[in-house]
Amino acid sequence: QVRLVESGGGLVQPGGSLRLSCAASGSIFRIDNMAWYRQAPGKQRELVAVITSGGTTNYVNSVKGRCTISRDNAKNTVSLQMNSLKPEDTAVYYCHADIVRSRWDGVIGDYWGQGTQVTVSS
Repeated sequence: QVRLVESGGGLVQPGGSLRLSCAASGSIFRIDNMAWYRQAPGKQRELVAVITSGGTTNYVNSVKGRCTISRDNAKNTVSLQMNSLKPEDTAVYYCHADIVRSRWDGVIGDYWGQGTQVTVSS
């Protein structure tokens, strides 16, 4: 089995910073893209940032310049550094990874973490 476990959410004042982390564990042969999504109350889940296994990154326009996604391929982890946080960043943040469990079939599985709450409020 494969698990993604997030950490690092919490309550922060506007203008503050948080760092989210996500660790993948279990039967893993290879991890392709890793990403962070978020879902605010009453809204659809949206992609915040994605990073390929080679380190190429992409961000939703609303967080460009304020957030940085990074990964450690040796440790199967992905992080999201969030700076200059705004109330509209308040959401549950989910880690996502495209994971190949077996070198024999190469099937890419779709895995999600349980989510971590980020609240930006004074």
